[in-house]
Amino acid sequence: MTENLRYFLPEYPTRQKTKSRVMKIILKWIIAVIPFMAFSQVVYVTDNQYEADYSVFVTKNKYDADWLIYITNNRYDAEEGRFYFTNNKYSADYKIYFTDNRYSADRKMYYTTNKYEAVLKK
Repeated sequence: MTENLRYFLPEYPTRQKTKSRVMKIILKWIIAVIPFMAFSQVVYVTDNQYEADYSVFVTKNKYDADWLIYITNNRYDAEEGRFYFTNNKYSADYKIYFTDNRYSADRKMYYTTNKYEAVLKK
């Protein structure tokens, strides 16, 4: 009798099925979102140090720098290490503040003229 009722009752997901569904959702989200976060480098320069994501010091020695930056004029050419500076802080991926003190900076930056040399090290 109970075997026949099994066909009419709704099937409740087991714990394993729920974990599997959650993992699939997380994996799809990672695949969809991470490439955009990793390669988009649209930057806004702010005057407020506390609003900035990074405090940056510009160095003259490229071997001392954490970031080797190439400045591009095309927004769609902005990738890792290639910065496009925007005037709209709401469309920027990063907000940076330029400081004169190298010890209070989060990152040290060096401007390069070779776009294939540009890289974010740390």
